[in-house]
Amino acid sequence: MSTHINRQHLKSLRAKEEQRFLDTHKKSAAAFEDSKKVMHEGVPMSWMAKWPGAHPVFVKEAKGARFTDVDGHTYVDFCLGDTGSMTGHSPDATVAAIREQVGKGITAMLPTEDAAIVSGLLRERFGLPLWQFTVSATDANRHVIRYSRMITGRSKIVVIDRCYHGSVDETFATLDDAGFTVKREGNIGAPVDLAETTRVVEFNDLAAMEKALAHGDVAAILMEPAMTNIGIVLPQDGYLVGVQELAKKYGTYLIIDETHTISVGPGGMTKALGLKPDFLTIGKALAAGIPTGTFGMTQEIADAIKKMVELEIIDLGGIGGTLAGNALSLAAMKATLTEVLTEANFERMIALGNRWCDGIDAAIKEFDLDWHCNRLGARGEYIFKGKQPVTGKEAADSSDFELEQYIHLRLLNDGYLITPFHNMALMCPDTTEADVDGHTVAFRTMCAELVKSPN
Repeated sequence: MSTHINRQHLKSLRAKEEQRFLDTHKKSAAAFEDSKKVMHEGVPMSWMAKWPGAHPVFVKEAKGARFTDVDGHTYVDFCLGDTGSMTGHSPDATVAAIREQVGKGITAMLPTEDAAIVSGLLRERFGLPLWQFTVSATDANRHVIRYSRMITGRSKIVVIDRCYHGSVDETFATLDDAGFTVKREGNIGAPVDLAETTRVVEFNDLAAMEKALAHGDVAAILMEPAMTNIGIVLPQDGYLVGVQELAKKYGTYLIIDETHTISVGPGGMTKALGLKPDFLTIGKALAAGIPTGTFGMTQEIADAIKKMVELEIIDLGGIGGTLAGNALSLAAMKATLTEVLTEANFERMIALGNRWCDGIDAAIKEFDLDWHCNRLGARGEYIFKGKQPVTGKEAADSSDFELEQYIHLRLLNDGYLITPFHNMALMCPDTTEADVDGHTVAFRTMCAELVKSPN
């Protein structure tokens, strides 16, 4: 539990914010009641029920760093679709490309010239020579896992404890108290025992990684270069290079998932740190919110795939989908990569990310809170423990759902949206210093009330 916080006082503050939310979101409430008649939990996807408050806010329109709900409230958006709108909502360059492409065809199950252009842009950013397209980063991860198993003839995948790679079955595993791989809490309908498919290791633990690989049955390591979905966990010096060397030593493919860590710059942490993965996966932000994903691979892997996959049955192996690489998503990616996710925009976004974190750090220090804020380029996130986590378990152990729900609701009522699943903020090209400073004031005021002794 966090220091200086009276739990009864917290409940009182939460009740006040819940009533403020109900009083000011009556049209969203009505929309929610109608939605419950036709959608499970009243939302398009069940995880949308996790937003704080009695019901979700229903969005009317979004542009740049802001969105407006059906009640007419405008918010500064630091969630940005949990990276899907890291470009800002509907950036002009991408919108123009989408409008043009829609009139020329959305999908045809055939390549457009944009496919090669986008692949070249990705090669320049991430270093891998050959690329394929999917509908999401989840699909990209599924496909490279299949390829890894096919080429190596091995069954196991190594993942990091408390990792996140979309809805890939193999990744919903964790370590129990005895250090064995078990299914993660909340894992719905796991098709097989996770110990059959997966071996879990802690982040920043090279000895554990080598022990996992030494069995000789691991096809691939799937990991983010910094953990992002359990609270930001940064790699220690030498860790990622060490993992890379161990993968090579044991004949295991290294898959780097940059879907969230692209927040550090145009080429993500792979370019920033000079990493040399065998596969790289990424999605979300590349098309400014149009669903897409992609994976890059080495020439050696591509040659192995070509030798092992027969043309006659190439469509039956569980790789691809009819909407993968569609014309619309590729046009959106080309515009986004060339005109939105640029070096200049990243420079601004990262500076704003640091400014946001500076504001959080100042409030934490002022009110002597046992919290910590981590930075990852244009992304910042605070946890309810006073030191930087080294593993996913340490980050998970710092969570405080009751406190988190109050803070999120309080900030939402004040006009600031942060990611609902954790305390993350992301900057986009349209975010301003005034947006960040306004959040700092709101966050500081919230902290002051939180630590105040109740009457």
